[in-house]
Amino acid sequence: MLFKNKIKQFFYSDKVIFLFLFSSLIYVIIYNLLHYDPILGYDAEAHYAYVDTFSRYLPRKIYIPTSVDTREFFNPPVAYVFPSVVQVFCRNLIESENFLNDCKPIYGNLTQIFQNILFLISLFINMRSINKLSNKRSFINLSYLILSMLLAVNYKTISMLRGEVYILFFLSLIIFKYIDLDKKNFQFKFLDVLYFGVLIGLIGLSRQWGFLLFPALFIVYFKKEIKNKVNYLKFTLSSFFIGFIVSGWFYILNLIKYGTFIPFNSESSEIKLNNIEFFNFQSAREFLFTQPIRPNFNNQFFSILYSDLWGDYWGYFVFTSRFLDVGRDQMIIGEYLGRVNRISLITTAIILIGFIVNLIKNKNLTVSYINVSIFISFIGYLWFVFRYPTSGQGDTIKSTYMVQLFNLMIFSTSLFLEMLKSKKIYFLIISILTIIFFQNFESYLSHFPINYPR
Repeated sequence: MLFKNKIKQFFYSDKVIFLFLFSSLIYVIIYNLLHYDPILGYDAEAHYAYVDTFSRYLPRKIYIPTSVDTREFFNPPVAYVFPSVVQVFCRNLIESENFLNDCKPIYGNLTQIFQNILFLISLFINMRSINKLSNKRSFINLSYLILSMLLAVNYKTISMLRGEVYILFFLSLIIFKYIDLDKKNFQFKFLDVLYFGVLIGLIGLSRQWGFLLFPALFIVYFKKEIKNKVNYLKFTLSSFFIGFIVSGWFYILNLIKYGTFIPFNSESSEIKLNNIEFFNFQSAREFLFTQPIRPNFNNQFFSILYSDLWGDYWGYFVFTSRFLDVGRDQMIIGEYLGRVNRISLITTAIILIGFIVNLIKNKNLTVSYINVSIFISFIGYLWFVFRYPTSGQGDTIKSTYMVQLFNLMIFSTSLFLEMLKSKKIYFLIISILTIIFFQNFESYLSHFPINYPR
């Protein structure tokens, strides 16, 4: 009987389940590395044009592409540094009559691998942060891992050439450092300020969405949990000064060139809060659980965001709507993604409940920062979508843009699940989430043939 109990404890232990799920995650990552080329991603040609222009003058000169060079000119440069460096090495190592074309698949695939590594490192840093907040020494956290694996948007983001991956990475480092500083009542050294400030600057140079993570650092100043407010204010102001030195030059250049700190590649318009189509759920009743694929939702914010979070509304990854003659199962994939949306209601409910409970009960300063960042990210993104409407199709509504919001929400939910760990309901929730992961498994995998389009 004792031996039986030990065997049972082994197979039901967090470590065994963690290894099983982590192996599944690695399988998905390797599969997508083989079956998805970044050139197929969102606005990929424009991102590649940014790399080709940025790398052209390296290492002699740093040249930031303009609106003449690429329609992605408004993006900060951090996400393009690695592929540009690879491009420089490539053109000096290979023999070719057209270096730009022949080096694209090389720097594209190496960047994809690099971004996947950054994502995995971010996962482990966040797991460590959650365990520190829960007063545990482990480097693994089962609840955070499974929740991260359930977000289909994560797989799309790390498979394309995207700046959001870098935001996730630098944000994980900021949260980890913030926890330590809070425990020391923000008794800081210059190296702490330098480290934190550089991270702030690097987030600012990753994508403009990163700025939505900054206001919360000031808002939480008014929390009574801060025991040394003078130190906190000194630390925050000093860090932002360094962050400005690191990233401010890019936005000053934007102001000089385009008349605004944050230009975009389409015309802005007045914000109209009475946009009925934007908040309309009529198409959702017909298509959300049957055919959640473009263009069934037009400009309907919540329907598109939900379908792109759990599935592939725009058809760049699973649905592959741009290449119907190449991708697999195109005629039936909509029905499958409808089932994904249906069962993901359970995941959504667990995340929202966990987030709300943690919001109410957990008064930790780091948790407060995360919760405020979630709200500001959502409000800021709403402002952006209203400010830049795109011909009624909702082209600016992509879950990848707000991947920081969704990953912060599951961070908060994981803390809630950790509070349940000693209860039977914890294992029940983890079991349900694991079943959902395998039910939704096809939504995590690219449907392009191996090595396409080479």
